[in-house]
Amino acid sequence: MASSKEYLDFIMDQFLDLEDVTARKMMGEYIIYYRGKIVGGIYDDRFLVKPVPAAVALMPDAQKELPYEGAKEMLLVDNVDNREFMCNLLRAMYDELPAAKK
Repeated sequence: MASSKEYLDFIMDQFLDLEDVTARKMMGEYIIYYRGKIVGGIYDDRFLVKPVPAAVALMPDAQKELPYEGAKEMLLVDNVDNREFMCNLLRAMYDELPAAKK
């Protein structure tokens, strides 16, 4: 099942307080970037992020889920209604994310 544009719009609205958050459509889903680094994505209308230590620390009880068959587990963000939390999550994760591939 592909993710909806409405869910993407909702998630992107949560990041209005941050600069340089972008999304790229890929095979019916959306990859989310913060300042050029991949933080996670929207898969089947679920916002999943990479399990870097900062994300685990902010969401110690987060469920680990597969974005798609054969992928590595990611953390399910279930607090998507909290704009402040969402922005703080991306800020905290940034330094621990790998640099963008060229």
